[in-house]
Amino acid sequence: MSSATSWPAGLRGACRWCPEPVAAPPVFRAEALTKTYRTGEVEVQALRAVDFEATAGEFVVILGPSGSGKSTFLNIIGGLDTPSSGRACFMDQEITKLDDRGLTRYRRDHVGFVFQFYNLMPSLTARENVRLVTEIARRPMKAEEALEMVGLAQRIDHFPAQLSGGEQQRVAIARAIAKNPEVLLCDEPMGALDPATGVKVLEALMRVNEVTGATTLVITHNAAIQDLAHRVVRFGNGAILGVETNARRKAPSEVSW
Repeated sequence: MSSATSWPAGLRGACRWCPEPVAAPPVFRAEALTKTYRTGEVEVQALRAVDFEATAGEFVVILGPSGSGKSTFLNIIGGLDTPSSGRACFMDQEITKLDDRGLTRYRRDHVGFVFQFYNLMPSLTARENVRLVTEIARRPMKAEEALEMVGLAQRIDHFPAQLSGGEQQRVAIARAIAKNPEVLLCDEPMGALDPATGVKVLEALMRVNEVTGATTLVITHNAAIQDLAHRVVRFGNGAILGVETNARRKAPSEVSW
């Protein structure tokens, strides 16, 4: 994907034959996404006509309380769920029109997931857990490279039981990025961690975003994390309540919660 064109101020619009600058197209685009759950006669609207865009390389924090719709939204754009109405696109592909096989291919080839719980195989080392993904990816990086990127170069042959909670979560991040996805979707990745350990996980996520250029979406109920983002999207009652851009991003070490 090409980046936005940059023009010197004095030349902008000076040549009638020159093309106008073109903004980078969004990696994700959602239009009027709605999700309704029905249990008997009870109807719950998890999403209410959500519109959203994210561009290549963005680090976006999606903030909101439990039940605000943020996880449902992430599951739909990640190809884990389907909306009741509306559409979602990844680059030029409408993922809400894909069948099960198409969604599986989309998740496998383009999306890395990080969840609150690490879901590591206890009988495999950190390196072997990451290799579970690299064996099926289109263009994987080496497991050792992914683990080094998250600061675990010295722990690659340790089993999950020999690692702290924060280290296990960083193995999960390495596993997610080892297939070189264009998108990294993180659902409460610090939810089970103490603040000091959470800082190390945030540092790993920001490093991955900067090094790989993967568009990174982190959903959380922790308002302190919003200061790390390029943009903050606030969810409430199944809708986007507001979007803010940070003029200055903080480092994880500057955040306290």
